[in-house]
Amino acid sequence: MTSPTAARTDTPTDAVPDDSQRISVLLGLLFGLAGMGSSSAAVTLPLLGPDLGVGAGLAAWTISLYVLMLAVTTALYGRISDLVGVRAPLLAGLVLMSVGALVAAIAPTFEVLLGARVLQGAGAAAVPTLGVAVLSARYSGEVRGFAFGRLAGVAAAVSCLGPLVGGVVEASFGWRAVMALPVLGALVLPFLWRALSTDGTGARLDIVGAVLVALTAAGMVLLVQSPSGGLVVAAVGALLLVLGVPAVRATVRRRPDGFLPVEVIRNATVVRSAVAASAVPASWFALLIALPAVLLSHGWEAWQVGLAMVPSAVVALAVPQVTGPLLARVGPGRALAIAGLVASAALLVATVGAWATSAPVLVVAIVLVTFAFGLGQPALSAVVGDAVHADVRGVALGVSTLLFLIGGSIGSAVVAGISGPLGMPVALLVLAALPLLGLVVLAPTLSGDRL
Repeated sequence: MTSPTAARTDTPTDAVPDDSQRISVLLGLLFGLAGMGSSSAAVTLPLLGPDLGVGAGLAAWTISLYVLMLAVTTALYGRISDLVGVRAPLLAGLVLMSVGALVAAIAPTFEVLLGARVLQGAGAAAVPTLGVAVLSARYSGEVRGFAFGRLAGVAAAVSCLGPLVGGVVEASFGWRAVMALPVLGALVLPFLWRALSTDGTGARLDIVGAVLVALTAAGMVLLVQSPSGGLVVAAVGALLLVLGVPAVRATVRRRPDGFLPVEVIRNATVVRSAVAASAVPASWFALLIALPAVLLSHGWEAWQVGLAMVPSAVVALAVPQVTGPLLARVGPGRALAIAGLVASAALLVATVGAWATSAPVLVVAIVLVTFAFGLGQPALSAVVGDAVHADVRGVALGVSTLLFLIGGSIGSAVVAGISGPLGMPVALLVLAALPLLGLVVLAPTLSGDRL
């Protein structure tokens, strides 16, 4: 494993002004607006389905395809940023996200809407990976910890407000206006432009490797979502995995420095941390689905559900005040372990809330998982950023973000697949074990973390 010192040789010195607060807040806002493409759109499903002549099951694919493309293309953006810098891929991603959102807003048919959502997700994927890459390369030490925390906190707060914003916009202007909300992300870019690096290695992109990794990632996500997608989705996902995994291994052997550098996939710290961290978004996405599902089924309106999310948004904005010092004090690995424990506790609390149909208990649960997300995401970024060399940091962050998002897919898939036949409390109780399994995976990497 590359040492932290070697991995930080490109970190700016004190000669660079500390604009970390402004840059991290703007990146968090951008991250949150990209995430709002999922959280705000969820409240429109009961309306867009009848409007476009499809049932609830098919309508849900507007969310599933968005999440699929968000996960599949993260590593691609990360690798491209290694080669050409952050500015060009981030600009391209925001253009795709904006065009997709606008087309979704005016889509005349459900098929066009699905195509637009695929485009939107493919563009939005640029934001989480490249936002973290900007902070990882630009800052170091406790300043970087605070910056990571602000990014995650602002992003989580905006995402938490997604159902409220979506409900209010839908009530005022209809579901099509909700689909267009991510376009607001384009307004943030001019304020970040100077902070976006154009430096890269200049190497050529391994297109074959990129395609194989994307198809294999798609197989993983489809297989995870198959409980709610059906046998066809499961079969396609399994086929892509069966064909993709050996093909990716072969291309890595052929080109060790290609799209998926061997030094990244053999880095135990990167892989173990990303796998463990994936339990945090699994908990986050599960509760983002579970809380509205339970409350809406008991007569709540969409805007009332949104109001129930406001306390978690407030907590998300406060978390960065804890994240930075905690990362510096206990180390990112142990901070990631703490996030896992809190996520598991949040799911146990949510199990009680769903069983008792108690809104206050569910609100406490989502506040807890918001804290876990606000701590876990920056902790993962810090671990990965320190564990690899600068030349492959982008793709390492992309791979870790891919696993992070697949974790989110697992959370939503388990809730959708188990809550129907067995009930929401059982689904949440099953998921509560996932962060604990993540701690088992993470344990071997914690010995080097400072106390």
